[in-house]
Amino acid sequence: MTDATIPENLTAGGANARPRFKVNTRALVMTAYLVFLMLPLYWLLNMSLKTNTEILNDFTLFPKDLTFANYATILTDPAWYMGYVNSLIYVVMNTLISLTVALPAAYAFSRYSFMGDKHLFFWLLTNRMAPPAVFALPFFQLYSSVGLFDTHIAVALAHCLFNVPLAVWILEGFMRGVPKEIDETAYIDGYSFGGFFVKIFMPLIASGIGVAAFFCFMFSWVELLLSRTLTTVDAKPIAAIMTRTQGASGIDWGVLAAAGVLTIVPGALVIYFVRNYIAKGFALGRV
Repeated sequence: MTDATIPENLTAGGANARPRFKVNTRALVMTAYLVFLMLPLYWLLNMSLKTNTEILNDFTLFPKDLTFANYATILTDPAWYMGYVNSLIYVVMNTLISLTVALPAAYAFSRYSFMGDKHLFFWLLTNRMAPPAVFALPFFQLYSSVGLFDTHIAVALAHCLFNVPLAVWILEGFMRGVPKEIDETAYIDGYSFGGFFVKIFMPLIASGIGVAAFFCFMFSWVELLLSRTLTTVDAKPIAAIMTRTQGASGIDWGVLAAAGVLTIVPGALVIYFVRNYIAKGFALGRV
């Protein structure tokens, strides 16, 4: 092989060679999924910054006449902003009640064996399997007869029927991961059960408590049927108000879109603050 033939072969090979582009299929799928996921949220935000005339007459990707009047209506009209206040009140009440009941119940299931414990644990989960529509009429008649109708505590207690079993199931998985020797050591050191549970045991399952609180909050925040059935005026949540926006002039689409954007904000904030607990929950607990 001579020196003259080497460049010739290289040149021929270089002329026939084609650039190869590697397509990252995972990146394309993830990008398409994110676009599909974020498109409704963007369109909701886009509508909230438009007038009703532009929403109904023009198809625009960006608002032509940017307006914040829809948000001003939400934040200044008591008929709107009190819906957020009512929702936050009964959601926080429900989360606190559910965790207060679920923590000792989950501890009992994780530490003690008693007759029918497996059946009782399964029975708790069956309450979570039933749709809320099944309990709407019994709750309505019960609360009407005892004077709890159209109150925040009524909705909070109704949601406990679904959130307590879920919280017990999540917390029990975390508690089983804590060795029983910690309980015995604490008793030997002179701790009472209450002191041990609050000062030692609860910090060990803080991630489980955060995960359970997150799911209780989100279910109670987005649930519509029970909260709408059990309230009329004084405790009516924002989800129920958003379904009754049609008036003589039709539906105010801009205000409704602004209300939807503001409804997403509390859930997004909760996810932001408990994101680390949720990640640990997927890795360690029953999530």
